[in-house]
Amino acid sequence: MIVYFLFALALFSPVKSMNNYPIVLVHGFMGWGEDEMGGYSYWGGKNDYIKMMREKGFDIIEASVGPISSNWERAIELYYQLKGGQVDYGALHSEKFNIIQKPKGKFYKGKYPKWSSDYPIHIIGHSMGGQTARMLDYLLKQEFYIDSKTRLREESNLLGSSKNGHIKSITALSTPHNGTTLAHIVTKTIPFVQYFVGIAGVVGTNFYNFDLEQWGFARKSNESWSNYLFRMRNHKAWDTKNISSWDLSLSGAEELNSILQISPEIYYFSIVTSTTEKKQGSDFHIPVKGTSIIARTRSKILGSRVGYWSDGRETDNDWYENDGVVNSVSMIAPKSKESGADPSSKFSREELFISGQWYWLKIESMDHWNIIGHLVNKDRESRSKDFFRSHIEILKNLPKN
Repeated sequence: MIVYFLFALALFSPVKSMNNYPIVLVHGFMGWGEDEMGGYSYWGGKNDYIKMMREKGFDIIEASVGPISSNWERAIELYYQLKGGQVDYGALHSEKFNIIQKPKGKFYKGKYPKWSSDYPIHIIGHSMGGQTARMLDYLLKQEFYIDSKTRLREESNLLGSSKNGHIKSITALSTPHNGTTLAHIVTKTIPFVQYFVGIAGVVGTNFYNFDLEQWGFARKSNESWSNYLFRMRNHKAWDTKNISSWDLSLSGAEELNSILQISPEIYYFSIVTSTTEKKQGSDFHIPVKGTSIIARTRSKILGSRVGYWSDGRETDNDWYENDGVVNSVSMIAPKSKESGADPSSKFSREELFISGQWYWLKIESMDHWNIIGHLVNKDRESRSKDFFRSHIEILKNLPKN
């Protein structure tokens, strides 16, 4: 692992950036890409953080992957959106889950076709986007076989060969590394669509799409939004593990963490958000003042409920603190049942960063949507913007090699 600059240097020094690698933004569950929600940006809402960052001279690439798809499929879509070409989910994966391996509607020109070990990228993933970034690294590093006995490889360039050095850093914003105890409520009990309808106010829009062509699922011409949503909520995909609800659950995230190993050459950052405080005379948590309307109800649920893994284990009191969607303790670093937690350390201005471990920073009084500029008061908006400005400076001051 390589030791590099002080955190304080990145924030306060006028030193010229050490790399000009593009920064790829990956949205989370129920997210959207550029121009998919009219003028309302996933990254900043009406403020449009992408425009703000580009005006500062930063090379920003916005991805648009399946909003409810599994991390496997989201990561593959991300790869082809960057490199270009026909999406290929893999023969073995497609056969296992009975999906279309190469959907005709998912062919991309490529937003960064020269992407390679010589031209790597930084990835900032919000919520599930942080999981997707780690899955992409896993898919890049492995060689996948259709038949392990005959050693017949997958045909795609991504799955059929291994590639190192393509990712310089991964930043996970409010990411459920270890799942969220709200996962099944998000996708089953509470209509999940309100997570973005409440934010963007675009009920009835023709912009939004669930991007599930691999399942043979598409919005019909002249189909109402309510009918489209009804069909989606009753789709067969929800009964499989090849879907967001599984990857976001405690057991699903734990399963992911058993294969998504930390890479020694990548710099990792976790941004932990919290919008609750301990209730007086109790271990439960309640929302603090300034929590957005959308996050307030869910923060109470998360702050007073126990979560369970599939083997019967239950969460402890540390899991009550949350940002309205994800338990804060789950955001620090991934943990697997077999290997324990990835190495991690709290941000410190006196400490030298190294690659191959997580550095986490906790932002208090910031809910799951505030961190990306949605439903913010003046204080939270200012601190959200400041975070993006300062963190991008950190990424751009990482060494080239």
